[in-house]
Amino acid sequence: MLSREEARALAEVDEAAVARTLRELIAIPSVTGTPAESELQHHLARRLELLGLDVDLWSMDLDALRADPGFPGSEAPRDEAWGLVGTTGGDDGPTLILQGHVDVVPPGDLATWDGDPFVPRVTGDLVHGRGACDMKAGLTAHLAALAAIRAAGLRLRGQVAVHFVVGEEDGGIGAFGTLRRGHRGDACVIAEPTAGRVITANAGALTFRIAVPGRSAHGSSREQGVSAIDAYLPLHRALARLETERNRDPAPLMAEHPIPYGLSVGTLRAGDWASSVPDLLVAEGRLGVRLGEEPADARAEFERCVAEACAADPWLREHPAEVTWPGGQFASGSLPEGHPLADLVRGARTDAVGGAEPGIHGATYGSDLRLYAAEGIPTLQYGPGDIHVAHSAREHVSVTEVADAARTLVPVILRSVGTR
Repeated sequence: MLSREEARALAEVDEAAVARTLRELIAIPSVTGTPAESELQHHLARRLELLGLDVDLWSMDLDALRADPGFPGSEAPRDEAWGLVGTTGGDDGPTLILQGHVDVVPPGDLATWDGDPFVPRVTGDLVHGRGACDMKAGLTAHLAALAAIRAAGLRLRGQVAVHFVVGEEDGGIGAFGTLRRGHRGDACVIAEPTAGRVITANAGALTFRIAVPGRSAHGSSREQGVSAIDAYLPLHRALARLETERNRDPAPLMAEHPIPYGLSVGTLRAGDWASSVPDLLVAEGRLGVRLGEEPADARAEFERCVAEACAADPWLREHPAEVTWPGGQFASGSLPEGHPLADLVRGARTDAVGGAEPGIHGATYGSDLRLYAAEGIPTLQYGPGDIHVAHSAREHVSVTEVADAARTLVPVILRSVGTR
């Protein structure tokens, strides 16, 4: 049941302002590692200042972060990374972190979009564009909830700390740098697109690279060479068997997914001339990490699989493939079982929006959740948008859904940190 203060703040959630903010954020093309990512951080810093928050906006020391033993990896080239944390003034209670990433993935083939992906397109209640749900909608919900509490004239007893971070899509350098700067809290809600569900666990994901040697020859006498493409095929079959084995008996939170811990080869590059036998194939892909599994153990199992496949092949036995681990390295992460944060968010959703309490689920993708959980900060994901349209030319979100997420966050904040 809503308190009078909660009801007063909910009445201040401005759906028209939500739509404007969402369109404004989509229009800044904050692709991971680009200057627009930094532009959006500065834009959001001004927004937080207007909401009365104390703002810490800093340029991260990339060399120091990359040299840190806990560095989570990265894939996109970058020359800078800006951290942004805004905090409310309360200091007599717990600190709740509202976290969201500002970066988006590239739009891909522009011909698949209906218009410019960074010019938001509105059809009825839906806003289309790159980053609409992943996760400009979540950022908008955070801002709208804080604006509603401020408009209602409520004073918080504890603190809300807004962590807006860069680089989530390629490893999590923004969250990593924010935590290394010393920003902490008692609990954290990440507004990833969960379609109104509560996500308390994420599988991990490790980027791998396999270099498969061949022996070059002229295409007209290919029998004199060994095609790296042909040499790769037994490895591909072995990886398929490994995926099947790693997905036997998944954790209960992950059992609803057809493939909880996917092993996917995303790119294959081989050869440099059409009439030559290729002497090298490079395969890159993603290895899913099981809940609670150490990434080092997942890497070791993958490397054993490749080594065994090489040992069983006449060519690869003498010319083994090489496995390396570039790019993003996402461990799994989860909210401690039975932690009250999940029920707090579920109850707030029902009280503020209505309907049945949302279920508790796990997600197959990696996120910043695991970085906060690793620091002992209880963390879950709750936010607007459907992950199934993220990273696609169909990306969109409902304005009503964004507003409902903001309405949910209002009692989450007030019940977490209290009022004076």
